[in-house]
Amino acid sequence: MSTPVKNRTAEPPPTAERPRRRRVTDDHGQRVPLWELALRYLLLLAVLVLTVGPFLWQLSTSLKGPTEDIFSSPPRFLPGDPTLHNYRRVADTIPVWDYALNSLKVAGANVVTNCVGSALAGYALARLRYRGRRVATLVFILAMLVPVEGIIIAQFTTMRELGLNNTLIGVVLPGCVGAMNVLLMRNAFLNLPYEIEEAAFVDGANVWQRFLRIALPSVKGTLAVAAIFAFMGAWDDFLWPLIVLSDPSKFTLTIGLNYLHGTFANDERLVAAGTVIAVAPLIALFACLQRYFFRGVGEGAVKG
Repeated sequence: MSTPVKNRTAEPPPTAERPRRRRVTDDHGQRVPLWELALRYLLLLAVLVLTVGPFLWQLSTSLKGPTEDIFSSPPRFLPGDPTLHNYRRVADTIPVWDYALNSLKVAGANVVTNCVGSALAGYALARLRYRGRRVATLVFILAMLVPVEGIIIAQFTTMRELGLNNTLIGVVLPGCVGAMNVLLMRNAFLNLPYEIEEAAFVDGANVWQRFLRIALPSVKGTLAVAAIFAFMGAWDDFLWPLIVLSDPSKFTLTIGLNYLHGTFANDERLVAAGTVIAVAPLIALFACLQRYFFRGVGEGAVKG
């Protein structure tokens, strides 16, 4: 007896899949609406204009010639005939390169002392076990709350008693180890797993070997952040070198540019050229270390 065969419906031929719209998601995988994304970019653009805009205007002013009006309405952002004559005038007016060399010496020494001192202090606060560790951490936190103007007289008196007034060492010494850098290094060392150092301890590594060969190479990003902060703080410092130094041959760049502005206050092109000379090393340093900087922000994140 034959059984009826069920009629099968013909399957439609396969068609090409429609391209899916790419969805914009955040770090948690949630979809971000287009209006919210556009608002974020508008806010970022506004912040960019507020932060970078003044520097670009100074750069444009420094490249304008003496016959070009820098106060025209509407203002002209791009110089009509760019020239480097203003930079040569700065070098002819003040010994800007000698001042820059003094600033470089101070900033370089500050970077070395901060990197070494903050790494050692941060490792001691994070990894070593001793009485008073929490109190020492609290001291560094409280040191950040004290304004520089409140202790500057005590610093000046100390430098005078040590005979370091009117010396570059006297400029470097008060900021040789920053409390912020110590706390950054401490938090970076705290984020490292203890199992790595415990394994090295079992293999016979002492404290210095664990610090130099295991802990320190793992926090190179945070070390770069400390170096950038130390360099910027020493390079941009104005009040302390102005108080300590009295010999014009030992002036740093910030003090020298202040004399330039006071003597030629009406020549905005000259002042703008000096400002660009002062900011250029900071931009170059950040451009070289930006990869380590953003990695170090995550390494030195504050643990809850």
